Order: sequence, then C-alpha cells, then structure tokens
Amino acid sequence: MAERTSSGLLTMMLEPTPAVAMTLPAEVREKLAELELELSEGDITQKGYEKKRGKLLAPYIPQIQGVDPSLQIDNRIQASSQAVLSGSKHHKSRAANTRDERFRSDLHTEAVQAALAKYKERKMPMPSKRRSVLVQSSVEACTPPDTSSASEDEGSLRRQGRLATSTPYQGHGHPAVEHWFNRVIQGSSTSSSASSTSSHPGGRSVNTTNTTAHAALNANAAATALADLMAHTQLDNHSAPPDVTGLLERSSLHAERPQVASVRGISRGNNHHTSVMETADGVPVNSRVSSKIQQLLNTLKRPKRPPLREFFVDDFEELLDVQQSDPNQPRPEGQHMSPLEGEPLEVVNNWPPSLPAALQRWGTTHPKSPCLTALDNAGKPVYTLTYGKLWTRSQKLAYTLLNKLSTRNEPLLMPGDRVALVFPNNDPVMFMVAFYGCLLAELVPVPIEVPLTRKDAGSQQIGFLLGSCGVTLALTTDACQKGLPKAQTGEVATFKGWPRLLWFVTDGKHVVKPPKDWHPPIREASNDIAYIEYKTSKEGSTMGITVSNAAMLAHCHALTQACGYTEAETITNVLDFKREGGLWHGVLTSVMNRMHVISIPYSLMKVNPLSWIQKVHIYKARVAVVKSRDMHWSLLAQRDQRDISLSSLRMLIVADGANPWSISSCDAFLNVFQARGLRPEVICPCASSSEAMTVAIRRPPEMGVPPPGKAVLSMGGLSHSVIRVDTEEKLSVLTVQDVGQVMPGALVCVVRVEGTPYLCQTDEVGEICMSSGCTGVAYYGLPGMTKNIFETIPVTSSGIPISDRPFTRTSLLGFVGPDSLVFIVGKMDGLMVVSGRRHNADDVVATALAVEPMKFVYRGR
Repeated sequence: MAERTSSGLLTMMLEPTPAVAMTLPAEVREKLAELELELSEGDITQKGYEKKRGKLLAPYIPQIQGVDPSLQIDNRIQASSQAVLSGSKHHKSRAANTRDERFRSDLHTEAVQAALAKYKERKMPMPSKRRSVLVQSSVEACTPPDTSSASEDEGSLRRQGRLATSTPYQGHGHPAVEHWFNRVIQGSSTSSSASSTSSHPGGRSVNTTNTTAHAALNANAAATALADLMAHTQLDNHSAPPDVTGLLERSSLHAERPQVASVRGISRGNNHHTSVMETADGVPVNSRVSSKIQQLLNTLKRPKRPPLREFFVDDFEELLDVQQSDPNQPRPEGQHMSPLEGEPLEVVNNWPPSLPAALQRWGTTHPKSPCLTALDNAGKPVYTLTYGKLWTRSQKLAYTLLNKLSTRNEPLLMPGDRVALVFPNNDPVMFMVAFYGCLLAELVPVPIEVPLTRKDAGSQQIGFLLGSCGVTLALTTDACQKGLPKAQTGEVATFKGWPRLLWFVTDGKHVVKPPKDWHPPIREASNDIAYIEYKTSKEGSTMGITVSNAAMLAHCHALTQACGYTEAETITNVLDFKREGGLWHGVLTSVMNRMHVISIPYSLMKVNPLSWIQKVHIYKARVAVVKSRDMHWSLLAQRDQRDISLSSLRMLIVADGANPWSISSCDAFLNVFQARGLRPEVICPCASSSEAMTVAIRRPPEMGVPPPGKAVLSMGGLSHSVIRVDTEEKLSVLTVQDVGQVMPGALVCVVRVEGTPYLCQTDEVGEICMSSGCTGVAYYGLPGMTKNIFETIPVTSSGIPISDRPFTRTSLLGFVGPDSLVFIVGKMDGLMVVSGRRHNADDVVATALAVEPMKFVYRGR
C-alpha cells in the first residue's frame, strides 16, 4: 500500500500542466499515455517509468522554455499536494482513465481494420519462426547513440514485456539524441497492416486473426511508443536523454515470436500529421505505420523456402541442350560383318548322356581315381576325394534328402525343388558332394556365399534370390553352421531379407545309407533346370541364371574339345569353385573327363601367392585356371621360391583375359617365368559371362591354331566405338590381346549397344551376342529381362534377322579381328558415356597399370 501511494505521489508530482502538454507533439503525448498504461499494468517499474519519461522529453526542452517557470513549479507543487491527499485511490483512478478521448485517432483505427480485412481475404501463409533480417536491421538503425554509462543487462531480452534498466546520463539534452529522434519521427511515414482487434475500456486489444498482423502491431507499437512517452511528461534542464533501446528490442522480440496470441492495442489522439501510404496489397490508406514495418510485412508474405531453381547456379539451358555430334569424329567405314561360326562339336564315342551318368561310370569303374584334393591354409593336402567316395557319398545325401526329411509325414523335398548350398571357399569337397547329391536327387542346387552378418547388404540380395526361387532348405557343413549367427534359441538366425530356411548338415553322421534296392534315377540330359548360378548386377541386385541339364552337358563337351582335356589329367584351380570358371572347369568338366583337381583356397593365396605355382610343380599339373591378379601376386613373391618348374603346363587359362589390363600381367608373368619352363604359347586368355558362359578361348598350341595377336588401338577412336589401329609410341592407345576363337558349335555376332540390335561394321565396337546350346536359359522368375537378354534377334541393316535362332547377350564389348580372333575391350557394366563419348571403367585400370603404378598411383588417392 505504501508502494502504491509513493508511486501515485511521484506520478502526480511530474504530471505536466495542460498548457505544457499542448506544446508537445501529439506523438509525444500518446507515447506518455502508453508509458502510463504499462506502469498501471505492471509491465514496467516505477523507477523505469520515471527514467523513461525523463529521457523521452529531453529533446523537447527548448520547446517548453516559453512556459512560465513559476507555472511549472506551481503545477508540480499542486500535483504533489493532490497526490498526498488522494493517495493510492486517486492513482488507480488516474491510471484507469489515462487514455481518454483526447488521444484517440479514428483515422488510424479505420486504417488498421482496413488492412486487416485485406489480409484476411488473401489468406496469407503462416510465417516461419525465424528472426527477420529487416526487423533486426531496423532495431540497429533506430538505436540512439550510446549515452549511458552502463550497457543494458543481457537478460532483459528474455523478460518479455519488461525493459532493461540502465544508468541515466546526468546532463542536458544531447544533440545527437535529438537528431536521432528527428530521424525516427520522419521515418514513421505510414502503411497500415494489422489484425482485427476488439478493444475494451482498459485499453487492451486482442488479436485473433493472423500471425502476420501480430508482428505488424508489435512493430507499430514500437514505432509509435516514442511519441506516446512524451504526451504527459515535463522536463527541466537536468533531464536525461531518452533510452528506447530496450523498447525497440522488446518490439523486435515480439516480431520474432509471431505465435503470441495477443498484442496491446493503442488508442490514438486526434493527429493532424498523417500521410497517405499503401498497404502490402497496394491499397492507399491513411496511417502511421513506418516503411520498415511495411518491408517486414512483405518479408513475411514470402514463402519459407525459396524456389528450387534458386538452389542452383548452373545454366539450365546449357545443360538441357542436346550434345551435337562432332562432324570430325571418326566413323566406321568397313562392311557389315557376317556372323562368326565356331568349329562344329565333334562326335565322341561312348560319351555319357548326362553328368550324373558320368559320375556313375567313374565311381563304379575307377573308384580309386583321385577326383579332388583340398588344401589347408598352410598349403598341405587335408583330404583327397576319390570318384568312388564322391559317388557313394552323393548317393547317401540324395537318398536322405528325398526320404528322410519330412514335415507332417510328407516329404519336405520333391524333384525339381531348389536347395541352397552354403559352403565356405576352403571346403570344396563337401560342396562337390552336396552339388552332385542334388543332381542325383533331381533337385536344383543354388550355390551362394556364406552370410557374414545378419544385416549384410550383399546377403540381403541373396535372400531375395532365395525367396524368389522358393528355397526352403539350406545345405551346409557342421563347421560352417557353428560359425553362423545364432538366435536366442540356439538355432541359426533368420537373416534380413531371407526366407525362413531349414538348415541341414551334410556331414557323414547326418546322412543315411540307402538300401541296396534303391538307386538314383540316371536320365539323359533334358531341358529341365540343372542348377541356378547367381549374378550381381552393377546396381547391386542379384539374379539367378538357370542352366539346363542339356546346356550343362553341352558346355562340358565344348570345353573338353576347346581345351583338349583328356582322362586323368591334373588341373590346378585357383578360382571360386561355386560359380563361373571355377565351377565349369573344376567341378563339372573335370568329372566329365575323370580329371584330378587341386583346389587352391583363396585364404591360402593371401598367405602364399606362390602356392598354385608350387602345386603345379609338385603334381605336374597339365592345366592351371587362374586370374590375372593371381599372376600379378606371384610376381611379387617369386623371389622367395627358386626350385620350381612350369614346364609341365600345356595350358594356362586366364579366366579374366577379357579385361584390358590382363595383358600386362600376362606379359610380365611370361618375362619372369619363361626361364623356369613356361612357354609363351601356353598362356590362353578366355572370355566368358554368367549368361553365355564361355564365349571364346585361345586354343593350346598343339591344336594347330593361328598365333596369338595383339591390337594397339586408339583410345579416341574407341570412345566413338570405332576401331583405329595406332602405334605403341603414343600415350593415348590401348593394347589388348585376343581371347582366342569362338567356342565349338557356337554362332557369334557383334551388334550395336543401343536400340535395335543391328549388326556392326567390321571396324566398329559393339556387344558380342552368342547363339549356342551351351549358354544359360533364363533369369529365374524374370521373364521380361529374360526376353531382352536371352532371346535377342540380331538384324541386318535392312532389318532382316540373321538367323532363326535366338542369341544371348554376353555383356562383353569387342570386335572380331583377323584370323577370326575375338578381341574384348570392355563390359557393358563398366560402360560410361560422357558428352556422347563412350569410356570403360576397365580402361581406367589399364591406364593406371600402364604408367607404373608403383611410382605414380598411390594408395588412398
């Protein structure tokens, strides 16, 4: 109560007389009314109220000099005595009636309502919760010169509706402050935009229409608060300059927070200083909203996110222009090629009618002949599988799968069902038993890789393949099953993306010996699916390529003829025995010819890169199947081994001879090991793909084939799919080696990469297509892609099909050179088209190898 009495006393002591008040501008009088309203509502302390009043009227001291000083003193004494007599009751009445009709402006109220109605019709988007740059800059521009001895408290910005206190400057009116006030008043030319308000006698207005209008009213209040503070205040020569920084900062804080539900409406007095401005919609109104507030409204009207094109600085027109072909680019000039036909398949007397029939023959007639020798990580042989053991163990597994696995008294598997083979790369013996066990049981094996983790990205694609194939059973070894991730129940966990599988261990104690009267069905090779080989595309998807029994048998026949395989030969296999060349040579064709395979695991190659050369020397192997990387690794470690000889080799098959960089590995390997018995004509690169299997292979020298060839081609010409022979002295050339002749019984042609499969010209690079009985049949469950890849019909330039037989696209890019030799310069998966010119990812590797990578190519670059 005492505080209220003191507050009222001070208020009445500083109350200006009507004569003095009328000498002030209307804006100052309204601002003083606003200040008193804040005091009455508790938004500002008494000390802050007095300080703001004193500072606000400092520039107007010269305007009050004409008033009689005795009149000012009398008014102060009179106000003080009235305050003492009336007390707090008079203060409450004065505070409630401060904003009377003298300070009400109907013009401004109408302008505000007109602007609000216009904004309501436009249905503007809600502004984002962000600090406007215009509001912040306007606060900085309107801040008065620093005349206080202490800066404002930083915490004042966090106290909504309250002003920070600062030490007032003791002295006369400051000229810079007066100049700043004149700038603020002159900048308050108006443009009205606010929300519809409903005023009540207390002077409060509630906004319920638009958040944008909230910001306008708050900023409007900040611009007009300067004038209201001067309406009811009288200063003497010791008044301090006004400090409105906190007030403007509070206004900008309100503008930053548009979610405030109400603002304080301010009644205006009759003011003759008005100007005609336009609202944000272009409607001219009479108001006193500053131009900076108008800019704020225009900013809030803009969408939160800029248009998409503003995020880019590229020239869209230039990017969308179609690349014009270079008139000087090389073009093919040769004649249109004719399909190239391989030598016919020879008729072999007493040739087995199927692969299971071959296994039965060798298992019963030569049971002790070695079939497969497995090595451990130290290079020592751990087990040698004979043909007799392979035959009996495959029989046991076939009988167990068909008769001993059941669910609800029904067989789990029926002939034709797909079964997953999950075996590690260091256990070829168990894989071979499982593969031939499935063939004897007429099941379809699907060899896959061992999943490493439950969420391995590669295994997810494998799981999709297994699900599409309808696989319900997985065969594995006991050691492999123990290494698989387990669930809480102890069973093998269900991998992400995989179907629910039943895991069966193929070790001896889990299989059952069949009765004497049971024999597996041995039939002739048919068009039924023999096995499914997986392939991963460049996009990461996994597809299953189906191979029929007839195609499997025909491929073994063609490889036997092309490579000159004979019975009881020894072959060293460094490739993965589950797919492609490792499967074709080391598992299928070897059994067809009763060959002995020395399987080199990849883990041994990492420890001892010379292991395969050592086994060739020890076992006097006649054939070795390797990749160019194995030859390269051998060069790095060849100094550690001297007592080796490669003179027994009659054929060194380079499985990835289609890669352009393989020629450097072959040449370097020959230069080093020629002194150790390796003959140049022994190196036989080949070209193959998962869809077409083996496409071409260089024949061994004893078969009377033409000598190997090399081609030095211009890289510029290859980028335009044109063959131009160049010289090796230039740096922009690519040297490639041939991959031999076409496979026996095959018909090969080269077609254009894009569009209709027209035959290429003789000096043009295209995709090699192959028609043969020893290719894949289809993508399992993908009839659309099957038609595009396995049923291509090449046509001549006049649109006439070259044959009534469908062709299979090999995804190999190349051409047919002299002596009917096939040259491969890249693959479709590595094809890159840049500005209309074709480049291949393999060329990048070939270029790196050609510039001595040990000197120029660094790890991590």
